[in-house]
Amino acid sequence: MRTDEFDFVLPPHLIAQHPPQRRGDSRLLNLDGVQREDRLFADLPSLLQPHDVLVFNDTRVLKARLFGTKESGGQIEVLVERLLNDREVLAQVRASHAPQPGSRLLLAGQVSVTVIGRAGNFFHLRFEDGADVMAVLQQYGQLPLPPYITRVADADDEARYQTIYARQPGAVAAPTAGLHFDEAMLALLRAQGVQLAYITLHVGAGTFQPVRVDTIDKHLMHSERYIIPPSTVEAISQARAQGGRIVAVGTTSLRALESAAQGGLQAGAGETNIFITPGYQFKIVDMLLTNFHLPKSTLLMLVCAFGGMKNMLAAYRHAVEKEYRFFSYGDAMLIRKAS
Repeated sequence: MRTDEFDFVLPPHLIAQHPPQRRGDSRLLNLDGVQREDRLFADLPSLLQPHDVLVFNDTRVLKARLFGTKESGGQIEVLVERLLNDREVLAQVRASHAPQPGSRLLLAGQVSVTVIGRAGNFFHLRFEDGADVMAVLQQYGQLPLPPYITRVADADDEARYQTIYARQPGAVAAPTAGLHFDEAMLALLRAQGVQLAYITLHVGAGTFQPVRVDTIDKHLMHSERYIIPPSTVEAISQARAQGGRIVAVGTTSLRALESAAQGGLQAGAGETNIFITPGYQFKIVDMLLTNFHLPKSTLLMLVCAFGGMKNMLAAYRHAVEKEYRFFSYGDAMLIRKAS
């Protein structure tokens, strides 16, 4: 398939630059095949049934953006992509000239870092003088808002660009479908018999990378680490036995579940570079709660595979016409898997 088959026209004013005043004050486009219904996110419990299980991604966004200088004095920006251990990371480095292996960087005017080498599109960096990466990020880092949010992160973002159940530090982008949930919504879902389960997938900066090839089969997908706990496998098994549906909260939860489902869903940790495109046969997930995605993106391709390409592109045109808010701080969709 051609990449431009997944394009759509999005007026810039529909890209949400700020979260709604309160979590859950969003709209919800409810999709079942060709049927679509304009709802509110507050209506979500009425669209679910007892014994359904919602699977959330409990990753926590790091303050992964750091600023500093090269030995030459040139300005740099570092975006930590992945923690390798307490002192080493993979990171994007923006500079007028790429730093060379063996060179030193000085971050925040305080922290010395050695460039060990390259790993694909990323730089392998080592924090020197006993500096602990997590401590450095907490003290000097900034929250890395997505590139389509055209303002600097502020104090409100430090709370609102995290889910309320974020527990496992390691992401450089939020699993944004979860940003809509507050404690009252979770309590209401539990009260009506919906099970809540969790996976961890540390979202990488690659989630924002555009597909730069003409045909999607030539795209090289980025890799992300995930963990499926035994309790989540048990919750899914129990839901199946009771006639419940598996509802992935976000594409990250879906990718983790589908990656771990080769030969039956297995608990454990792994790496995934799964690229889900139309024609993929879903093994675990029955429904997907997600935000609206970028044109020509791998995530738009995923939802087209899940809900049916014709249905989803029509739904996106409807969302533009009805002026839904797009992307991380935008509105949501609830999609039934196409038969």
